[in-house]
Amino acid sequence: MENDKGARGLGLWEKYLTLWVFLCIIAGIALGRIFPGLSTILSRLEIANVSIPIAICLFWMIYPIMVQIDFRRVVVASKTPKPIATTLIANWAIKPFTMAFFAWLFLSVVFKNLIPHDTALEYRAGMILLGVAPCTAMVLMWSYLAKGNMAHTLVMCAVNSLSMVVLYAPLAGFLLGVSGISIPWATIAFSVLIYICIPLAAGYLTRSISIKRRGLGWFNKRVVTPLKTVSVIALLVTLILLFALQGHVIISLPGAIGMITIGIFANILVVFVLTYIIARIIGIGYEDAAPSAIIAGSNHFEVAIAVATTLFGIKSGAALATVVGVLTEVPMMLFIVWLCKRTKWFFHKNVNSQI
Repeated sequence: MENDKGARGLGLWEKYLTLWVFLCIIAGIALGRIFPGLSTILSRLEIANVSIPIAICLFWMIYPIMVQIDFRRVVVASKTPKPIATTLIANWAIKPFTMAFFAWLFLSVVFKNLIPHDTALEYRAGMILLGVAPCTAMVLMWSYLAKGNMAHTLVMCAVNSLSMVVLYAPLAGFLLGVSGISIPWATIAFSVLIYICIPLAAGYLTRSISIKRRGLGWFNKRVVTPLKTVSVIALLVTLILLFALQGHVIISLPGAIGMITIGIFANILVVFVLTYIIARIIGIGYEDAAPSAIIAGSNHFEVAIAVATTLFGIKSGAALATVVGVLTEVPMMLFIVWLCKRTKWFFHKNVNSQI
């Protein structure tokens, strides 16, 4: 990305992002409690389990990032094997199995006496469905904040979407011990269209036309700088909407939410560390290792929710566990972004990115 250092300098919104996130979580929960009908109205505005209001917010979160990507680097990224292989291994050979392990460990061993056996099995199923669904386009935001290689992140979002079509159903079926899991084609297709294709096309056209007509300096000052603020604001509005929609479960079932969250968080940390170690061993630089670890930690919660509600019902413990994935995605991934920045030294000898 050209002029990357200047483009990603921390402004007021990004510098105090943790504070804004905390306030937005509180605001979202309060909004849902004060106006209980709001969540019902918002929940009806969806296509193929993808919330339209949240999709609009995600567009304005991702489009400003797409605008900053030098698309010549995307072509190079698609030909770089190490980061791609690392991400695929983390997503399909590690994360689903570690998630299944932590779901069993916390819900059937550590908290065994606090949860009925059948309920624990449903919670475990929901966590497994989350673990098998790799990343959403929101990882573009997390990679951007961690100063990762955005070209690599974009390529891996596309690769994950394609690999999920082939691997999700058999792997989820194997770990759940069930057969005949159908792939939520509509959810995958619509989320890829809304979260990746449309912002990608808009970003490419905006960048190309702006630089061609006005030059790179004008583009960075007049387009990139204002859109940076738009992106962070869209993230915060997304958070308010998420907690307005689903925050009531925190109030109604705080114990269950806490137990599920611990398992999900433990899995994210373990996968993050393992991905980092793999990247360091095979000589990947920080700019590629960071998005690889971030992508490995993130989950495609729309797909997980779609499958959980189809298999177990909308009021099941499995569906609840996938909703916990929605609520914890932003806070947990911001923590992973913080870890990435704090552990950049781990790659001090691998100063060159793969791209």
